[in-house]
Amino acid sequence: MALELKQSLSLSQQLIMTPQLQQAIKLLQLSRLELLETIYQELETNPVLEDQSLGELDQEVVDAEDKEEDDLAPPDLPDVTVETPPQDQVDWESYLSEYNTGWAETQYEERELPQFDNIVSSRTNLTSHLMWQLNMSHLDEEQREIGTHIIGNINSDGYLEISVEELAKATGHPVEKVEEVLGLIQEFDPVGVAARDTRECLLIQIKFQNLQGTLVEKIVRDHLQDLEHKRYDKIARALGVNMEEIQRAVSIIQGLEPKPGRSYSDEETIYISPDIYVFKVGDDYEILLNEDGLPKLRINPYYKDVLTRQKTVPESVRAYIQEKLKSAAWLIRSIHQRQRTIYRVTESIVKFQREFLDKGITHLKPLVLRDVAEDIQMHESTISRVTTNKYVYTPQGLFELKFFFNSAISSMDGGTVASESVKEHIRNIIKMENKAKPYSDQEIADILKKLNIDVARRTVAKYRENMGILPSRKRRQPF
Repeated sequence: MALELKQSLSLSQQLIMTPQLQQAIKLLQLSRLELLETIYQELETNPVLEDQSLGELDQEVVDAEDKEEDDLAPPDLPDVTVETPPQDQVDWESYLSEYNTGWAETQYEERELPQFDNIVSSRTNLTSHLMWQLNMSHLDEEQREIGTHIIGNINSDGYLEISVEELAKATGHPVEKVEEVLGLIQEFDPVGVAARDTRECLLIQIKFQNLQGTLVEKIVRDHLQDLEHKRYDKIARALGVNMEEIQRAVSIIQGLEPKPGRSYSDEETIYISPDIYVFKVGDDYEILLNEDGLPKLRINPYYKDVLTRQKTVPESVRAYIQEKLKSAAWLIRSIHQRQRTIYRVTESIVKFQREFLDKGITHLKPLVLRDVAEDIQMHESTISRVTTNKYVYTPQGLFELKFFFNSAISSMDGGTVASESVKEHIRNIIKMENKAKPYSDQEIADILKKLNIDVARRTVAKYRENMGILPSRKRRQPF
């Protein structure tokens, strides 16, 4: 069979994403802070784009300064004449003796210093706090070297992460010397720092409070596992004391700090600024986009005028300006489209979750992306992008938009209940339980069935663990 080349025409459809469409999709899934960063980067690189709010602010500042100058203008004052004393009345001898000094001849080196607005204050973390105490201690060079290695291997919770043998091998000093320096560092602030485990951390604090030899030390040293599982009756039998003494000792232990380093954590609190607000006005809910801090973008009219001068502007300049104009216009259009889409999605969520807004989390309804997508005639992927890293402030609190989408759990009457609603019911049941005899997971499941919620024991256990709630044996407080 002979091979030959032929040409043929075929008709097909395919989706091609233009750079502008890719930018619009990217803006849609950005958080508020990421959107601001993107806008400011574009303002720096695109001369055609400008922030309209800055121009208005500058004009307000100029007007305010002009008004202030007018208000502070001095009135017409009479001329002041200064009488110069005769030359023979000046005490030249005292004048020369006062100013003809050595410090007046000192030469100062001129150097450029950073401005005060560019100096950022730093918080004291655990490592710097311990190093400061080490440098203030009366130690020799070998002890300082060992101490530096020890402090460098202390984690953010205040615990020593490597063994004494490893420290001795790293520093080249005997284990006894390392143990000696470790004991000195364990006396530093915060109390309990440089411990190798929880037992040692608590024993250091007990020693600091002069509780050595007491029931508190015995419980921590020999019965820490029973204390963790709250088997107080077993501890009382082993030590031969009554429950009242155990109660007093446990209350002291509960006042100790198991993680002494967290008081010097350098992690900063991240505050969330909502993208949208939902307010209740009368019997209805009003939706308001958060436009605070967002630049009001516009195209600089100067560059439009440049394009009208066809003869005086080179072709390369015209092409550059046209490209930047097109990019700026598409960015403005994409931001407006993003805001409109967020508004429509939030409006649909409010419609579905009206009962939650009125009564709280226990009345949250099951909702999936498809429900909102069909309601506002958009694709599910678009709804997913819109609800990513977006926050809404409601009368029930601040929530991520993803919070309103959760799976359904069957109820006893054949209906469905949202999983977040079930979690809130579990949280309320545990909050109201008898602390001396807390509910087991099976008992919580039986109580939920009385509330018309059909869940298995393992589902209760999974939700309880997700919420960070301890099992019943660790929640028990017998006194």
